[in-house]
Amino acid sequence: MLIMGSMIGSGIFLVSPDIARQVHTPGLLLLSWAVAGGITIIGGLCYAELAAAMPKAGGQYVFLKEAYNNLTGFLYGWTMFTVIQTGTIAAVGIGFAKYTGVFIAGISSKNIIMDAGIFTLSSQQLLAMGIILLLTLYNFSSVKKGALLQNIFTFTKIASLFGLVGAGIYYGLHSGQGSVSNFSPVLPHDISLTTLGVFLSATLGALFACDAWNNVTFAAAEIDNPKRNLPRALIIGTGTVIFVYLLVNIVYLYVLPISQIQNAPEDRVASLMLQVAMGPSGALVLAALVMVSTFGCLNGIILAGSRVYYAMAKDGLFFRSAAKLNKNEAPFNSLLFQGLWSIILVFTGSYSNLLAYVMFAVLLFYIFTIAGIFILRKKQPDLERPHKVWGYPYLPVLYIVMASAVCISILINNILFAGVGLLIVLAGIPMYYVSKRFFRQEPA
Repeated sequence: MLIMGSMIGSGIFLVSPDIARQVHTPGLLLLSWAVAGGITIIGGLCYAELAAAMPKAGGQYVFLKEAYNNLTGFLYGWTMFTVIQTGTIAAVGIGFAKYTGVFIAGISSKNIIMDAGIFTLSSQQLLAMGIILLLTLYNFSSVKKGALLQNIFTFTKIASLFGLVGAGIYYGLHSGQGSVSNFSPVLPHDISLTTLGVFLSATLGALFACDAWNNVTFAAAEIDNPKRNLPRALIIGTGTVIFVYLLVNIVYLYVLPISQIQNAPEDRVASLMLQVAMGPSGALVLAALVMVSTFGCLNGIILAGSRVYYAMAKDGLFFRSAAKLNKNEAPFNSLLFQGLWSIILVFTGSYSNLLAYVMFAVLLFYIFTIAGIFILRKKQPDLERPHKVWGYPYLPVLYIVMASAVCISILINNILFAGVGLLIVLAGIPMYYVSKRFFRQEPA
């Protein structure tokens, strides 16, 4: 539930139009989701070995630190805190507020309630900040209470996504709007290396919508029987979400021609699909679905992300107070630091560009982590491995090759995204040495 709830946010409702504008054909649109899904599932299978062997708070931060060194682990944690996790929290919070505005007219980016000249604060931003603060404080309670809320909202949104698929098929058939001819032409007439490069670059959007599956490893220390349950969760969670994502995109294409998907207003393709299939009531149904989806996603990534900074603080690489637990065994200061920075990103409005830039770095960290499987098998041959990655060494190599191909494509087609992403990561190198000096643990 943590994996599925963290993965399913607003991306599935918004990303397909941008992919369609790049690849132009229905077949390549579906293939981009299938490739992103394949990369994600293989990543989950590989992480299952690491998570079962090292079920500690911090997850991927711990894997990188053990496979390489403290600096590599810190660079991941630095990028997590500055952009990846907090930027995602800010973006999903805004997504929740945007769709709340469908029901409450006063919640809008144009409804400015404070104007300080350099910065403005809209009612939309205020609601996003409020919901982030609410869920941050809620997760001060025990992890079981956070998990209960996560389970309720994840079950609801999975059921709702199947409802979206069912509604699209049902109304598409009965209204006559649905057509299998929308799936043609499957592929472009001319396929070249340029086509492949554009396709791989377009797949980045689908990868972003599939991201956050690794969040479950951050809270590994609080999971019952993690050596058994973490691998199962990674495999079942990622597989289920990818299956649902493919179904949703098939329904988009069944109801809407590729040209309509490409030109969906503000990229709200799910809203357009339901409006075409159901009429004006479709927009309200979709808004409610997105609100449920983003609320559950927020809870999952807030709960999980705070465990990374807790682990860093225990290693003397983050504010020492972030290593403290409250009476419920929750890292309350770590939650607060994460929440406050996320709120600042909402206030400044700088999160969307940062997230786009940092996806290149996210993929690089995944590649380094999975390459760490080979390093750790040599470095720590006696480490207990309750679950070993299937098809070793071929499956990890396949992931590294596929993810590297996407990274190379981004370098060629979106050099700005790759360059800024790398700069954000590299800015962590001087911060590592500052952290070692100012945050080191006092001797007992």
